[in-house]
Amino acid sequence: MTLAAAHVDTGDTAWLLAATALVLLMTPGLALFYGGMVRAKSVLNMLMMSFVSIALVTVVWLAAGYSLAFGEDAGGGLIGGLEHLGMAGLGPDSVHGTVPTVLFATFQLTFAIITAALISGAVADRTRFGAWLVFVPVWALAVYVPVAHWVWGPGGWIVAELGALDFAGGLPVEITSGASGLALCLVLGPRLGFRKDSMRPHNLPMVMLGAGLLWFGWFGFNAGSALGANGLAAAAFLNTLAAGCTGLLGWLFVEQRRDGHPTTLGAASGAVAGLVAITPSCGSVSLLGALVVGLAAGVVCSYAVSWKFRFGYDDSLDVVGVHLVGGVIGTLLIGVFAVESMTGGPEGLLHGGGLGQLGRQLVAVVAVGTYAFAVTYGIARLIDKVLGFRAEEDHEHTGLDLTVHAETAYDHGVLGHGAPVAHSVPTAQKVRPQA
Repeated sequence: MTLAAAHVDTGDTAWLLAATALVLLMTPGLALFYGGMVRAKSVLNMLMMSFVSIALVTVVWLAAGYSLAFGEDAGGGLIGGLEHLGMAGLGPDSVHGTVPTVLFATFQLTFAIITAALISGAVADRTRFGAWLVFVPVWALAVYVPVAHWVWGPGGWIVAELGALDFAGGLPVEITSGASGLALCLVLGPRLGFRKDSMRPHNLPMVMLGAGLLWFGWFGFNAGSALGANGLAAAAFLNTLAAGCTGLLGWLFVEQRRDGHPTTLGAASGAVAGLVAITPSCGSVSLLGALVVGLAAGVVCSYAVSWKFRFGYDDSLDVVGVHLVGGVIGTLLIGVFAVESMTGGPEGLLHGGGLGQLGRQLVAVVAVGTYAFAVTYGIARLIDKVLGFRAEEDHEHTGLDLTVHAETAYDHGVLGHGAPVAHSVPTAQKVRPQA
C-alpha cells in the first residue's frame, strides 16, 4: 500500500470511498457463497456467522484494533501503539497520504471483517454460535491486528526489516484466515458423517451469486489498495480480472481431465482461487505474471481441496485448500514475477532479481502461517475448555438453523419448533399440482 504527500485529493478520496463500500459488500457476498455450499439445514447459521462478524470486528477495530495495527510502532515492528484507542486524535481533518485518515481506517476495517468471516467456512455446520461470538473479537485482536501491523503498519517488521512484498493482503487476509481455519478444524474435529455422508452444496445458484459479488468487491480490495485513483490502481484492477479468469479456467481444466465434467462449483471456486492468489501480487507483477499466478492457483487449489480427505481434517468449505494454498502461491510468486515498473524497485527471479526476493517472501509466509495457526489453536482450545466450541450432537443432526436460531431457510410458515402458521390464501391463488 502506498503513502503519498499529506494533503487530501478529492479523486483519491472518491475512489477509496467506493472501494471501501466494495470491500464491505464482499462479506455479504461471502455469506451467500458459503451459505449455498452448506446443507439446507444450516444455511442461515452460515449467513449469520458472516454478518455478525461485521458487527463484532467493527467494534473491536474502532476500540483498539486500528491503533494497534496502524499506530506508531511500539517496538520491534511487532505491534502498534495505543495513541488512537477509541479512534482518539482522528477527525475530519486528519490525513493519511492523500485521503482522510478516518476513511483509510474504515477501508482497513473492511479487510479485517472479511478475514474473520472467511474462517467460518472451515468449521461450518458444527460451531456453537455463542463461542463464535467470543472467538471473533479475540481472534481479530490477537491474530489479525498484529499481522496487519507487520505487513502494513508503520515500522512493521515484514516490510520495513524483511523487505517482503504484499500489496493487498495475501499475508494478513488469505494466509492468516487459511492457517486459522486449519487450527479450528483440528480443535473442533470433523462433522458428523464426514467421509461417509453426502455433504454436497444445497444451492449452487446461491454459490455462483456469492462468487460474483466477491469478484465484484475484489476490485475494491485490490485496486483500492493503491489508495488513489491512479495508474497503479488501474494495473491492479486489470491484474485482478485476469487472474480470476485464469483461475476459473485452470480449475475447470482439472475437473474435465480428472472427473470428466466441469462444474459450477468448480467455476466459482476457481475464480476465487485466482483472486486469492493475485491479492498479494496484483501491485507487483505484470499482466502476464497475473495470468500465470491465477492459472497456477486454479490448478493447484483444485487438487488441494481434496487433501482434507487424505489427512483427515474437515475443512468444510475449503478455506485451507483455497485461501491458505492460494495465498501461499500468490505471495511466493511475487518472488518470481515481480517487475520494477510495478514495485518501484524489487524484481523477481524471472526479471533479474535473483533468489533474494523469493527467499524474503518465503520467510514471511512461514512466519505468518505459523503465528496464525499457533495463536488461533490456543484461543480455540481455551474457548472450547471454558464454553465449548463444538455444537451439541443433536443440534448438528437437526441443523443449526432450527436449533440455534429457531428459523428455517426453506420451510416457509414454520416458526421455531411449533406448528405451521395458518395463512388465509384464496383458493384461486393457491398453487395447484401439475397434471
